Amino acid sequence: MTGTNPRVAPDLVRRHAPKLADLTDDVLFADVWERADLSPRDRSLITVAALVALGRDAQLTGHLRRALDNSLSPGELAEAITHLAFYAGWPAAMSATGILAAVTEAAD
Repeated sequence: MTGTNPRVAPDLVRRHAPKLADLTDDVLFADVWERADLSPRDRSLITVAALVALGRDAQLTGHLRRALDNSLSPGELAEAITHLAFYAGWPAAMSATGILAAVTEAAD
């Protein structure tokens, strides 16, 4: 890692693909996520929607946690997932709902 940016990339990625981990930390989260034209809350909603639509469940857990930290409520996330069922497919929404349930229950 370079500079004083916090590490975001998982240790597994850092061990097996260190450059990917550096790009995740130094470009994606320290630059793209910090740009002023969208709030972190908006970026979280967009990211969650993309991950649900693409069925990227492995990354969804962490981004749902981040979305909650960025002031999205569990109800707002559930509503986004419900809305996406009609555009991204029922199975994607059903899978995402299970992940949202696990994330919010773990947070309680």
